[in-house]
Amino acid sequence: MSTYSEAGVDIDAGDTAVQLMKKHLAKARRPEVVGDIGGFAGLFDISAAKNMKRPLLATSTDGVGTKTEIARALGKYDTIGEDLVAMVVDDLVVCGAEPLFMTDYIAVGKVFPERIAEIVAGIAKGCAKSGTALVGGETAEHPGLLGEDEFDIAGAATGVVDADNLLGEHRVKKGDVLIAMPASGFHANGFSLVRHIIKTKNLSLDYVVSEYGKTSGEVFLTPTEIYSLDCLTLYKALQDDLHAFSHITGGGIAENTARVIPSHLTAVYDRTTWSLPVEMEFMANLGGVPQHDMERTWNCGIGMTAIVAPSEADRALRTLAARGMKAWAAGVINERKDGEIGSTLEGTYQAR
Repeated sequence: MSTYSEAGVDIDAGDTAVQLMKKHLAKARRPEVVGDIGGFAGLFDISAAKNMKRPLLATSTDGVGTKTEIARALGKYDTIGEDLVAMVVDDLVVCGAEPLFMTDYIAVGKVFPERIAEIVAGIAKGCAKSGTALVGGETAEHPGLLGEDEFDIAGAATGVVDADNLLGEHRVKKGDVLIAMPASGFHANGFSLVRHIIKTKNLSLDYVVSEYGKTSGEVFLTPTEIYSLDCLTLYKALQDDLHAFSHITGGGIAENTARVIPSHLTAVYDRTTWSLPVEMEFMANLGGVPQHDMERTWNCGIGMTAIVAPSEADRALRTLAARGMKAWAAGVINERKDGEIGSTLEGTYQAR
């Protein structure tokens, strides 16, 4: 006789995980959520969009990549969910959309209920930080495909923006100022390079690096900063004088900013306006990573860029400062000359 349990799937453990995560899900609700977790689909009342002239639904999906391996190696699962939310909702807000609701997918080799609950607790915390409702999810056990300790997570979110308020390259103009918002660390990008350096240089995750006074593991698992509420607040303050956002993820500062710049313009960042984060400088030196490769892989200290009219740059900085965001003017939009590319970094990083 063959049973599902003998095949490696523990339904009872999955049910236990659901019960453990419910206390966290209550923190990730909005008034528009209809019903409770447990149905086959999450429900969200979208009637408020009737007040918009032309509501556009925006959607985004992403994962956390190989940062999950750092969490697995350390046995610490309560922060990786925040990374997931950040990677998804901060892509949505780039076009001016308000993130409304999110669903998650967790694939594991074996269901350990407490571990699943920790992951979901992080997702719920991230949703609460971003004003996004967590309306559902799925935990799938894949014995034979994943090792018992292996897992992966992904998520998708939906937002809404009025067509008249859509941000992007159609708004960007010569002379606009690049307002940089600081990253909280490596975020959830470039961990294949981080893990390569860890392996080739025998760097222990428990090793306390004197340059930043923490263990490497603590630094690597610092959750990705969530910028959505900062960005939405900035839009409310600046309106038409806010032209675009760029979420600095895989590909780095230059490539991500180029995605929101029209073809006749270029974004020029001035490296002298900020210092390279100490953890990235340490890892680049340890691994012998060339600067160009580092800047195409890691965020190098900027997690989100707002592109604003020059007359409103100071107001943008004050608005973000009021929310505790230590942003700065990091560059400008110029006309593109022959041979130039859509976004560049110039100068030398500011000494710490």
